[in-house]
Amino acid sequence: MTGDAPPFVHPAGLCESTHVGSGTRVWAFAHILPGARIGRDCNVCDHVFIENDVVVGDAVTIKCGVQLWDGLRVGDNVFIGPNATFTNDLHPRSKQYPETFAETVIGDGASIGANATILPGIRIGRGAMVGAGAVVTRDVPAHATVVGNPARVIKQVEARPDSDRMVRGETLGQAIGSRLDLPVKGCFVERLPHFVDPRGSLVPLEAGKGVPFTPQRLFLVNDVPGNSIRGEHAHRACEQFLIAAHGALAVSIDDGATRAEIRLDDPTIGLYLAPMTWGTQYDFTPDGVLLVAASHTYDADDYIRDYDLFISEVGR
Repeated sequence: MTGDAPPFVHPAGLCESTHVGSGTRVWAFAHILPGARIGRDCNVCDHVFIENDVVVGDAVTIKCGVQLWDGLRVGDNVFIGPNATFTNDLHPRSKQYPETFAETVIGDGASIGANATILPGIRIGRGAMVGAGAVVTRDVPAHATVVGNPARVIKQVEARPDSDRMVRGETLGQAIGSRLDLPVKGCFVERLPHFVDPRGSLVPLEAGKGVPFTPQRLFLVNDVPGNSIRGEHAHRACEQFLIAAHGALAVSIDDGATRAEIRLDDPTIGLYLAPMTWGTQYDFTPDGVLLVAASHTYDADDYIRDYDLFISEVGR
């Protein structure tokens, strides 16, 4: 066993691995195979089975009735609820085995609710929350809360206990140019110029009069299925301005220390994203159309698509 002191193994538990960290507790009827690697200060509850090619980080809680199969990688401070189900083969057949099993990754600080099912090859982002009974069929963004079958994002896990409200258009004044600074560094929402008469509504977009930069690129995002997620990246230099041209959607923004959620459901509301802001769009209505103005032309090198890399660069 590794660490300063051997872990505790209940007399009715079976721990065949020699790579178990100090302070870890293995309870009755749990079975850990020889190749598994378990970190420090974990709690492995009754009737847990852990296969050989499994890596579990420090301070992980694995509740009763959970099986961790080959290919699973669990980060630090993860909670896995009772009877959560992991899978590692998309096309299982009796007595037929793939050359390698799909790798599933659970990021640091994530929580998996009771009876949730995680498909093979899924990546659960750090700090994410998977609701009880959810069926996760695609990657879950960092700090997102997902529920349902198939699982969809319903909100972001808040960075601060006092920031649990989604910003909506009605929180702004009606005056053109009224602005609400967001807790995420450099970001804000603003009431755009707009004109209404019996013929309809007009929302002009001009650099310096609503859009706080001279756009070099415009694009539309539409026909997004309700459970799909867009964005999930940051830009090193590019600024962005987001408007719900039609329908509605939710936007999560993150500067590495603070997060906020904004509901765009009014074409007279614009959301400014400063460089080095991690942005995610989700919960599109069926008629939702997102208009994005960007300060730079497309440059693949300006994108940061890995959240851990984003956190690293923000830290520098």
